[in-house]
Amino acid sequence: MKRSILFLCTQNACRSQMAEGFLRHLADSDCEAFSAGVSPSSLDPRAVAVMREIGIDISGQFSKSVELFSAKPFDAVVTVCDHAKESCPVFPGARMLHWGFPDPAKARGTEEQILAEFRRIRNLIRDRIRKALDQREI
Repeated sequence: MKRSILFLCTQNACRSQMAEGFLRHLADSDCEAFSAGVSPSSLDPRAVAVMREIGIDISGQFSKSVELFSAKPFDAVVTVCDHAKESCPVFPGARMLHWGFPDPAKARGTEEQILAEFRRIRNLIRDRIRKALDQREI
């Protein structure tokens, strides 16, 4: 039976989208990845670009409301920002995890500096998912 994992952040624009892409890329076929936001907006093109740099295509993903998944059972729900943790609805039976990552969309500076922050957060998310898979946390 496939394990079902939901990544949740505020807008479902960057962090949760990258986490969904990484889990699909890194996990065995026995794992399903989803992402959503408590206040969804749209997929950030910079997140798409930095994931593409490492060979993961998330361009077909889109921002979704957590309400869309209210009746779906999950094995784990992972909040990737503090606001989502505070606003997360209850998912009965799901293991609740919190991995707080800074929001790369709040980065300021030149375009290269902003992309560098997106890459830094991307790499933190990748490393955390690898660790969670190795330890069977998700």
